[in-house]
Amino acid sequence: MSFLKELRNRELAYALVRKIKEVFPKKPIKICHVCGTHEWTIVHYGLRSLLPDNIELIAGPGCPVCITPALDIDQAAELALEGKTVTVFGDVSRSVGVKYSLEAVRSEGGNVKIVYSILDALKIAKSDKSKEVVFFAVGFETTAPLTALHILRTPPKNFSILSSHRYVPPAVITLYSRGKLEMDGVIAPGHATTISGLKTYEPLAKEHGIPVVASGFEPVDVLMSIIMLVKQISEGKAEVLNQYSRSVTWEGNVKAMQTINRVFELTDAHWRGIGTIEHTGFVLRKEFKDYDARYKYGLKNVNYASEMHPGCRCAEIMLGKIKPTQCPLYMKVCKPSKPVGPCMVSIEGTCRIWATHIAFS
Repeated sequence: MSFLKELRNRELAYALVRKIKEVFPKKPIKICHVCGTHEWTIVHYGLRSLLPDNIELIAGPGCPVCITPALDIDQAAELALEGKTVTVFGDVSRSVGVKYSLEAVRSEGGNVKIVYSILDALKIAKSDKSKEVVFFAVGFETTAPLTALHILRTPPKNFSILSSHRYVPPAVITLYSRGKLEMDGVIAPGHATTISGLKTYEPLAKEHGIPVVASGFEPVDVLMSIIMLVKQISEGKAEVLNQYSRSVTWEGNVKAMQTINRVFELTDAHWRGIGTIEHTGFVLRKEFKDYDARYKYGLKNVNYASEMHPGCRCAEIMLGKIKPTQCPLYMKVCKPSKPVGPCMVSIEGTCRIWATHIAFS
């Protein structure tokens, strides 16, 4: 408990801010993080207001619910309307596709059940093997190992998954190389990097000259990570460093990644509002195709002309190009109680975090 208090210590935080002001370069710099929990910490503790004006903290696409394709949401909803039991996390159920949300489908009689993990979905499948049960698998490499583990344990034949799992490191590298993410340094997501390992970000430093620091989630963690990045930027260095050594390692959780790779393979995948990113989608290998809802039910890819509500600027928010308050829908028609854009749905969404803490600022 004393350790946690130290990571939230006000005096230590202010001392770190003073240190940042000592080492920061005079030019404007942009530091991008890719984690909803980091954004929560930054907003909740007002860290942006403490930093020099020329240091900008950007919230990247670090919310798995936000980037889940509208097509996947609509397909899950259609399966529920066809009589399949679709199991889904609560926040995902509120995300609106182009045609449906699972929450709305549930209110109209669709068979949608809220679960806390794949274990709950498996219990439902085992309790009545006459019903087809689909687990809508959403999340980054943080949640993918549990999905993979239970596929390896040979679920009942009436069970399948609709995978929307995504892999973060190549997405960040590709988005930067395409010029979609403007940044001078990256705060790597603590939870996801615990699984994938810091080595996955090495190409960003070596090939693109962007320093990377894995960070914990407390205010002192984040401020220390900013110092480590700002120091590198001011010295013209680009290294991959670890502030969150109490959880993150260079290799990551090797066993978890082996489990993922045993069950899934990486494919080009769509990120909502952002587009297709190479080698970022986890799809079941052919030997597990009987558990793949897309194969099992013949689901087809559909190219939506637009997968955002008219006026919604979530795509730009997820790429750090605008702030939530610059979206015309923010806290007008799009609110936490009735989200329109995907960034307002999950507690990891930037708009939801801002609305909860600083609604109209």
